[in-house]
Amino acid sequence: MNLMYNPLFQPLTFRSGLQVHNRIVMAPMTNWSSLPDGSVSDEELRYYERRSGQVGMVITACAYVTPNGKGFHGEIAADRDELIPSLQQLASAIKAKGSKAILQIYHGGRECPAELVPERDVVSAGNVPSVQNPTVIPRALTRTEIVSIIKDFGEATRRAIEAGYDGVEIHGANRYLFQQFFSPHANNRDDQWGGSLTKRMAFPLAVVDEVKRVVAEHSKGAFAVGFRFSPEEAESPGIKMSDTLEFVDVLAARELDYLHISLMDIWSHPRSGNDLNRPRIEIINNKINGRVPLIGVGAIRTAEEALKVFETGIPLIALGRELIIDPDWVQKTQDGQEVDITLSLTKEAQKALVIPDPMWKTIVNSPPGWFPISEYK
Repeated sequence: MNLMYNPLFQPLTFRSGLQVHNRIVMAPMTNWSSLPDGSVSDEELRYYERRSGQVGMVITACAYVTPNGKGFHGEIAADRDELIPSLQQLASAIKAKGSKAILQIYHGGRECPAELVPERDVVSAGNVPSVQNPTVIPRALTRTEIVSIIKDFGEATRRAIEAGYDGVEIHGANRYLFQQFFSPHANNRDDQWGGSLTKRMAFPLAVVDEVKRVVAEHSKGAFAVGFRFSPEEAESPGIKMSDTLEFVDVLAARELDYLHISLMDIWSHPRSGNDLNRPRIEIINNKINGRVPLIGVGAIRTAEEALKVFETGIPLIALGRELIIDPDWVQKTQDGQEVDITLSLTKEAQKALVIPDPMWKTIVNSPPGWFPISEYK
C-alpha cells in the first residue's frame, strides 16, 4: 500500500488554530495507573511517552474535576491546583515527542464506586441507579451543586492551560455524568436541568460554555475544546438516535474544535430511528455537515480500515487497543510495513510495550474477544 500521499498523514488545523501533523488520534483509555492522590505515576508517564510522537494528538485517560466525580482506582485528578505540576509532567511527556496533548475532563456521577466518593455520597442528575452500578442509589444533585460542578469543569480547564496542554476534551460519553443529565433514564428531574430534551441538554451545554469562557480568559494561544458523546443507550427509556441528532446539531453550532463519537464498532447501526440500515457514524456526520470535525473510533485495526473511514468523510481517526498492541502503528503504516494486530500475553511483551501493571492485569483478565490474543503465558 503506497501511503506517501495518504490523507491520513496530512495536517489538520482546528478552529482554535491548533494544528495536528496527521489525522491519527490516540483514543482516551483508562489505565488505572495514577497514584492514590490522583497524580501521574512514573509508569503512566512511560506508557504515554511510548505512544506519543507518531500520532497527531493524544487524548489522556479521563481526569476527574471534583472529588465526588472519581470513578476508578488509579484515575488522574484535575480537581485542585496542587496537581498542576503532575499534570504538567504528563503534558510535557506527550508534547516532547511531537504530539498535541489533550486532557480529558470528567465526572463519573452515578457510575462512581461509593468507596471512592467522599462520605460515600454518590450523586447524579436524578436518583435512579444505573444498570452497571445497581446497588448504589445516587442522590440527585441540588441546583447549587450543579452550578458548582459547572465551575469545577472551568477550573480543571484553567489547570490544563497552566499545565501546558493543547486542549481539553469534555467526556460526555460512556454513561458518565453528562450522559446522565442527557438521558431520560438517569434524569428524572422536573426543573431547569431535566424533563424535556432541551432541558436535558442544559447541563452539558452549560459546561461547554463555561469551558470556552475559561479558555478565552486564560489561554494565550491555540487551545482546543472537544466533546465526546455516546449516540444511544440500551435502556428504556434511554437516549435515542433522534435525541442525539438534535444534540449534535446544537453542539455543532457551539464553535467547538471537534466532536468525538464513542463507538465499539465504527460501522455499527442504530438501535432506533428511521434509518436502521446506515452506520451511526454516517448518520451523525451527515447531520454535522462539515460544521465541526468528527473523530471516529471503534475496531479500526489496519491502515486500510482507517483509510476507508477517512474516505467516508471522517477527518480524524482514533485508535485505542491498536496503539496498546503496537505503539508504532503510525510509523509502520507510513513505511508500508505490516502492523501487529494481536497481543502476546507474556511479561516480555508487557515490558516491550511499556504497559503499566494495573492496565496489564485488566487486559489479561479482559473478556474473550476484547483483545486479539496471539499467545498466553
